[in-house]
Order: sequence, then C-alpha cells, then structure tokens
Amino acid sequence: MSTQLIQARTKLSQVKSFLKQDKVSSAGRCVYDALVAILKSPLLKAEKEEFLRMLQDAVDSLSSNQKLKQIFPLQISIEEGKEKELLDTMKQLIDAIEEDDRKNMQALLGARDKRRKELMEKAKHLVGQGQPDEARKIFAQLTKEFYDDPSLKGEIGEIFLQAAYYEEAYEYLAAALDDSPESIHLYNRIGIALRKLGKFDVAEKYYFQAYKYAPRDPNLFFNIGRLYIDWKKWKKVEKAASKALQLKPDFVEAQKMLTFARKKQA
Repeated sequence: MSTQLIQARTKLSQVKSFLKQDKVSSAGRCVYDALVAILKSPLLKAEKEEFLRMLQDAVDSLSSNQKLKQIFPLQISIEEGKEKELLDTMKQLIDAIEEDDRKNMQALLGARDKRRKELMEKAKHLVGQGQPDEARKIFAQLTKEFYDDPSLKGEIGEIFLQAAYYEEAYEYLAAALDDSPESIHLYNRIGIALRKLGKFDVAEKYYFQAYKYAPRDPNLFFNIGRLYIDWKKWKKVEKAASKALQLKPDFVEAQKMLTFARKKQA
C-alpha cells in the first residue's frame, strides 16, 4: 500500500475522534483529503473494499453529528463508483463549516467589542463623576480581559489625562509606551501629564526619547517648549520654538512662543 493510501487510512480513522472533540472542520477535512488520495491511487479489490467500509463509517459519523446537521442539512452518502460525488459534497460541507465559523467569529468579536465599549463608557463616567478609584477597578478588569488590545492602556491614560488625574494618566500611558515604544503620541501625552505634576526633569527625558523617533516633528518641539515655559527655562523655550518654526515656518503658536520667550529674557 502506498504512502498516500496509508495516510488516507489514518485520516479516516481520525474522523470519530475529531467529532468527539467537536472539531467538525477537522473531521470533514480528513474525509476530503482521504478521498483525494483514494481517487488518485490505483486500488486492489481488497483495498477498494476496505476504503469503502472506512468511508461509509466516516460518512455515517458525520451524518449523525448534531452540530453538522445544523450547519449542513444535506444528506451525506457514499456509493461505489460515486466517490467523486462524495468529494463534491465534502467540499460543500467544508465550505459551510468555514462560513459558519466565520459568522460565529464575527458575532463573538462583535459581542467583545460591545462589552469593551460599555465598560469603557462606564469607567469614563465614573472618572467624570470624581470617582477615579471605582473607575480603576473597571479599568483593571478591562486590561485583564482585553490583554491583547494594544491601544487600551493608552485610551485609559487619555481618559485620566483629560479629567486632570495626572498620576493615573502617567501610570497607564507609561504602561502603554512599554508595550509600544515607537508610539510618538504617547511620549507627548506622558510629557503633558508629568508637566502638570511638576515633574519637569522626568518629562524632559521622555521628550528626548521621543526625539529619537521623530527628530523632525514640529509639534514635538512645541510641546517641549511648553514644558520649558512651566519650568521657566526661557532660553530653552526659545530654542524649542525656533526648532519648531524651522521645521514648520507657518507654525503660528510656535511663533507666539518664540516671541514670549524673548520677552522673558529681555
């Protein structure tokens, strides 16, 4: 017996096991792949009889499976000489299973997105109502449940930042940055939080890190200038504003910053 036929026999013997594990797609694929191998191979009479028995057993198992009955209501049968018809039926079966899986996945993702949105809105409302500790409980639940969501921590940090809870904002924004160190906007948001907290030296370090990724971003230099204004380092304000204007000559706010810095040094 050829290697292909040995593999076909193995696949057919796995059908019941896959069905018991609720792996209907794998079970259907086993029958399909086995049929392809059988149709490509010349069979002795004894081999043909053996494979017909195995195919009949596999088809009976598929036909009696309740999940498959719901997905694929058509009759699955095997007759000698009509193996190609069975192959066509198995292809339809596999397509139906894949379509059902796709719909189930879409429904699952939709329910997941809905839950994420509802929890975020609830926590955001609590923050707005001055209940950050209660919001943190929900946010902790969210980060645990949606651990694979790369934007979640940054969104939470932004909610705290907008509500002027700068310690909490820094905590979540820094965690988001650890996960995605190339995200320039996070450096800016962290810098704002730290500036509001009066931690100017730490904010400066974050901005310098951002510079490595975006050395030609005029908004980055403008934000650095804002930091130096609060820090009252007027010469550095002038330098940051000048750099922003060098990169973007029509940057009106940067021009105002430059004028302000020069007045402070006069």
